[in-house]
Amino acid sequence: MTHSTRISAKAAPVDAGTVLPDASDSPAAPIRQFVLSGPAADYDPRVTAIRGDLADIALAGRFFAPHYVAPQIHRVLGDGAMLRNAGASDAEAVSQLLPGEAFALLDSAGDWAWGYGGHDGYCGYLPLDALTGDAPAPTHVVHARRALVFAEPSIKTPMLAAYPMGARVTVLGTSECGKFWQLAEGWMSVRHAIALEGLGCDPVDRALQLVGAPYLWGGRGGEALDCSGLVQLVLALAGHNAPRDSDQQMAALGRALADDEPFERGDLVFFPGHVGIMMDAEMLIHANAHWMQVVAEPLADVIARFPETTPQPVLARKRIG
Repeated sequence: MTHSTRISAKAAPVDAGTVLPDASDSPAAPIRQFVLSGPAADYDPRVTAIRGDLADIALAGRFFAPHYVAPQIHRVLGDGAMLRNAGASDAEAVSQLLPGEAFALLDSAGDWAWGYGGHDGYCGYLPLDALTGDAPAPTHVVHARRALVFAEPSIKTPMLAAYPMGARVTVLGTSECGKFWQLAEGWMSVRHAIALEGLGCDPVDRALQLVGAPYLWGGRGGEALDCSGLVQLVLALAGHNAPRDSDQQMAALGRALADDEPFERGDLVFFPGHVGIMMDAEMLIHANAHWMQVVAEPLADVIARFPETTPQPVLARKRIG
């Protein structure tokens, strides 16, 4: 199996993988041809998997690329990994993939993989050694700020790992006492993870658990977050799919509140380049670079920090249905 299969509009599949075993003994895939007509459409490069040399095969017929690639689904290992805008450790972080989350791998070069997150389609580069192609599908997601994994179903045994809020795990069974989930790595409290098909947490409760977590540009896990990462994370635990960045969230989520509608718990407030979630009618929970952490503070204080020259500090107020 190769990391990816490139398909040219006029050529047979070309091997793009360099790390997994060679696929030369596998039957050749059929040649597929695509027809493009009309002008090229505009697209958001953050969530459209296309580069100058290749694109996701799902885009064939919509955008031109020399090669189209069938993605290979991998899972993120260990502590997760920052998604970067280039294949280098000093490149800017654009998001974060958490342990157990899916990554659609389209290409690899050296130590880096290019593709997109399975949960939101956000494109970027991850270290190849942060990925595995043979992990089982996760069954549960961590909904505590941090979940510890023990060697045995007892809190008195050694801690083997710790997963942040949002990490996905595969539950193999339950301890005889009923207090622990069995994972391949060890044992986790049943209070710290919930089944993926049973998502429905209160997003405000989860946001309050994260108060004090440090601000991290690109972060979206329980250990460190940015503003839109916080909103995406807590909405996901409530069963709502949300885009990654605040402008995408403002365009896609909820309904706009009328000017005379008071805030309710869970409403979203959008500012220029920023977003937060309301704890009640007056208090906003948000990850921010002013305090360099997640805080709950009066919305009026947040608005007051914007320069007087800001024409519209609050761009939108949204309510999730």
